[in-house]
Amino acid sequence: MFTFLRDLYYNTMVGKIVFTPIFKLRDLIVSEKSLIKFRFKRTLGYKLNLENPKSYNEKLQWLKLNDRSDLHVQCADKFAVRKYIETKIGKNYLIPLIKSTKNVKEITLESLPDYPIIIKTNHDSGGITIVWKKEDVDWPKTRKKLAEQLNSSYANHKGEWQYKDIEPRVVVEKLLITEEGAIPSDFKLHCFNGKVIYTQVDIDRQTNHKRNLYDINWKLLPFTYQQYQNGEPVEKPFVYDEMVKIAEKLAEDFICVRVDLYALGHSIYFGELTFHSGSGFGKFEPTEWDFKLGEMLKLPFEK
Repeated sequence: MFTFLRDLYYNTMVGKIVFTPIFKLRDLIVSEKSLIKFRFKRTLGYKLNLENPKSYNEKLQWLKLNDRSDLHVQCADKFAVRKYIETKIGKNYLIPLIKSTKNVKEITLESLPDYPIIIKTNHDSGGITIVWKKEDVDWPKTRKKLAEQLNSSYANHKGEWQYKDIEPRVVVEKLLITEEGAIPSDFKLHCFNGKVIYTQVDIDRQTNHKRNLYDINWKLLPFTYQQYQNGEPVEKPFVYDEMVKIAEKLAEDFICVRVDLYALGHSIYFGELTFHSGSGFGKFEPTEWDFKLGEMLKLPFEK
């Protein structure tokens, strides 16, 4: 029943209309900390300790509640973060921007280029629209979907406060494509205290989603995350050493951040920054790795 109601809320407009007032009322009555504790125990099976956090997921919850700044909001914003990237590492790492707007009526066949593009909103996770050929797209349906996304809040239920203060807009970028005509893999570099600890590579996301986790020496790590099993070995990118340098440059302003990068031949492109991977509710198998990674991540009072 819970899974059905969750999917109803996240995947349908009816669900949002029905449940949003209920969630707003709940948020007025129940504290953010209490909601996080309840979800944590229900999802991960052990009680959240915010006074003395030990596991990786516990520390992410502590960071949600205690590590807040305007820079977090800017960098969670998929449009505003572009300025930060340009200042921090240079605009040559940015995916070409075609358009940004708060008005979905401006997303039309005539206003978009003839080459493949990707359309997304700046204040949520997922929900992208990939356009290979604009003449094949049902634009009224696409605009309706984008309007629903603009009116939804990814911050609900998970305590990821940074998304609440983002002014929603639609972002259109050029779609990165390999020489074979495929969408390149993104490499998610998990950084603790300014250093890359491991890299996550997602495989066949649209068909049979698998996930490999590699250490800094590109050795496959002996655990899985968020219940995705290992896929076929992934070749280390030619530019991996440069990717690590870029990720650590971007991570130096934060305690914990995941830096998503694309490797396209010998070129590197920035994807996004994520501060609470899996929203701090991601399961590890074996579970001990939740605590091993927690030992590696140092909170301010542990230094």
